[in-house]
Formats: sequence, structure tokens, C-alpha cells
Amino acid sequence: MKAILGFSVVGGVWLALSAVAAMASDQADARYQVVAWDLPVAVGSLAPDLSAGSEGRVLMTWMERGPGRDRRVQLAIHTPASGWASPRTVAQGSDLIANAADTPHVVATSDGVVWVQWLASSKAGAAGYDVLLSRSGDEGAHWDSPITVNDDGLAAEHGFAALWAQGKDALGIVWLDGREQAAAVAGSMPMHHGQGATQVRSNRFDRTLQRAADTVLDTRSCDCCQTALAMTARGPLLAWRDRDDKEVRDIVASRFDSGQWSDLQAVHRDGWRIEACPVAGPAVAANGEDVIAVWYTESGGEPSLQLARSHDAGAHFAAPVRLDAGHVVLGRAAVAIDSAQVWVAWFREQTNKQALMLARYSLDLKQVLQTFEVATLAARGMASGYPRMLSQGDGVFLVWTDVEGAAPQLRGVHVRRD
Repeated sequence: MKAILGFSVVGGVWLALSAVAAMASDQADARYQVVAWDLPVAVGSLAPDLSAGSEGRVLMTWMERGPGRDRRVQLAIHTPASGWASPRTVAQGSDLIANAADTPHVVATSDGVVWVQWLASSKAGAAGYDVLLSRSGDEGAHWDSPITVNDDGLAAEHGFAALWAQGKDALGIVWLDGREQAAAVAGSMPMHHGQGATQVRSNRFDRTLQRAADTVLDTRSCDCCQTALAMTARGPLLAWRDRDDKEVRDIVASRFDSGQWSDLQAVHRDGWRIEACPVAGPAVAANGEDVIAVWYTESGGEPSLQLARSHDAGAHFAAPVRLDAGHVVLGRAAVAIDSAQVWVAWFREQTNKQALMLARYSLDLKQVLQTFEVATLAARGMASGYPRMLSQGDGVFLVWTDVEGAAPQLRGVHVRRD
């Protein structure tokens, strides 16, 4: 490296690129180990989310079940130097919803503010629930009064949100919105294309929690599959499970660029037709203009997890590669990407055990660099929730929900170089 750093002006560009390629190759050829990551959580913890903050900070939110019907949304911040700070309570009450599939989310803006989103029962009726949002300027010690993201005031289902920092001090948010479905069921509007279906909506909130105007990205989406968002060099890219009139539910994507969302782009035309929501949304990750998407499908009659890469910030995706297949594969995965490799985590369940798997791929997805069985779980089925993964430094942080006795319990690992 010392010789390379001393390049001449004439050959400097080529040598600099060679140095970057050599460093990436060295990382890809390295071996990694799984190290337990102690989490500052209590028994009864579930529904985690991870997000990157400044200077190597890791932000984690989760739900905790207290006595009776009490629920809490918690936040903790991990720093490389000091580890975990004491958890802070974002919100608490019997109206909060603890859902393994529809979790709270957290993101930090560059002004140091932390934003957290969660779900609460709707005041409009027992059948509905709303997306709530708050912000803290002192790392969770104090929180602004929460606002309701969806402003329809109906007893409808709203959730499965995704967040991103929009500029220095504003937040973008996308969510699934059931207002048209609720209105159609109540018979208050005539039916035409798109009505009676779950929508994908987005909005922007400034530092005073004032909203802009809602944008409808999709008039007919899958009712209960997660949305996923990754920040690309060209802006935030959103992926979700679309739903057409024939109940084909493929993964689509759209990028927010120059103040508007691009036309929907199919990640891949699986052609999976299913007349019920599989509760299996995609996961996406980005590094510059490189984007990786992972999703579950039963197209062709066999459960499988697919991986696809985009070189142009999600405008186009290459043909997918199969990550795993068969009836042992569960439809819940997480993905991360860095300058050297792609990381994918997923669950497999056999008769006597459920396992959390992790694989490292080359950036072109043509080579599996390393595979791990991260953990054997006591949980079965949906009790393990959805894994969350964050690329940070020389590896990834990975968290998931297991079961201890009869109660949910978060677990974590740090996968890093030997």
C-alpha cells in the first residue's frame, strides 16, 4: 500500500482505482466470525429496528410488553467507544400495538435529531390503527408530542412504514394506508379501480412536525407486506409488494428524485398469484448506485428467496439469483451491502428447529463467499419476527426476536473480521 500511495500524476488515477479494487478484494477474501452482541433489553422485547447514526452510532428501537396491556416503544444508542447508552422510552400505553410484522422504525437526520415511528389503536374505532411519529433533539431524553401521520381520521389500518432523512432536518415517510378499503366497506363511496384496496402513500414532515401534502404512489398494494427503503446516490429507493387485479403480487420499486416519485419499476416479474397477503415484504440495501433487493416468492409452486442487483440506483434490476428454496425457507429476510460484499440473513425452519442463516456474496452475486448458521432459535413460525441488519465498519450488526420461556426476547450478534 505504501508503494501504491506514492503513485505518479500520470498513472495516479489507474493506480488509485487499483488500490480500491485491491482493498475490496482483500475484504471479500477475508473470513468473518459471529460475536454475541449484548442488547440493553428486557424480557418481553420484540419488533426491532436498526439504523445508522453519525460517527459510527447504531440506533435501535423495539417494543416491550409490560404488565397487563402496557406497551412501550424503546430507543437505545450504541457508540463504538462506549457501547450502549441507557434505553429511553419513546412512547408508552395500552393503545400501542406490539406486532412482530409491523414494527417501529428509527432514523436520524444530520442535525442530530432522532425520529421514531410506531403504531397505536385508532381513536376512530377498534378496527383501526394509526401511524404515529415523534422526534427528539437530545437522543431520546425528551420527545415532541407525537402526531398522526395518516390524517384521514378513519378506523382503518395504517402501517408498514419506512423512513428516510430528507435533507438536514426533515423526514420522509411511506406507509400502507387502508382508508379507501375502510370507506368501501362502510359503503360511503362508489367502487371503481383502486378503491377498496390498500394504498401506498408518502409525505414529508419538517422539524416542527408540520406535514406536506400526501402523495399516492400505488392505488393497489398488498395489504400487509412490509415496505423497504434504501438511500442510493440518486435518492431514496422504495420497494414493496404490488397487487394487480388478478392477484399477482410481485415486488416493485420507485425512487424519490427531484421532488417526485418515479414510475413503478418491477424488480422482477415473478408472476406469483396469491389471494391472500403473505406478510412477506422485500428488503433492500444500497451503496452508492448499487442496490440489492431480496424477497420471498412461491412462483412456480416452491417457496424461495430471490436476490437481485441494480447498478443504476434501482432504475433497472438484473435477473435474480436464488438464495434458498424449499418448504424450510421462511419469507423473512434482511440485506446489507458495503464496498466489498453483500450480506443476506434469513430464517429456515425444520421439524425440530428454526435457524437464522447468514451469507456473504460477492457484489455481482455470482459467488457465495461465506455462510453461517448464526443461531438456533427456540421460537417457531412468526414468533421470531423479522431480522434486522446494518452494515457498519468492518462487518454487520444483526438482531432478531427469539423466545425465552413464554416471552419474546431480542438477541443480537456482531459479525466482524477474524
